[in-house]
Amino acid sequence: MSWTTALAIYFISWWIVLFAVLPFGVRSQVEEGEAVPGSDPGAPVLPRMARKLIWTTIISLVIYAAGLWAYRAGYFNVERLTKMMGIPF
Repeated sequence: MSWTTALAIYFISWWIVLFAVLPFGVRSQVEEGEAVPGSDPGAPVLPRMARKLIWTTIISLVIYAAGLWAYRAGYFNVERLTKMMGIPF
């Protein structure tokens, strides 16, 4: 696998994990009772983006490392995956 392919796979997994992590721990202005006039009532009070970006990076690294290990161990090759799906190769 080339480094550009590895980087692209990591980038895609990072974005997927980011969208999964974004809603964790977010409380809206209505839930907190601190609604600012003129703003969306569902806007987060304290989004904590730096913490979420760090967690996203850590989780993505673990997922990527597991995927890379499975690829190098031979679990993610075309012949094996097509056989599992019942597609003739």
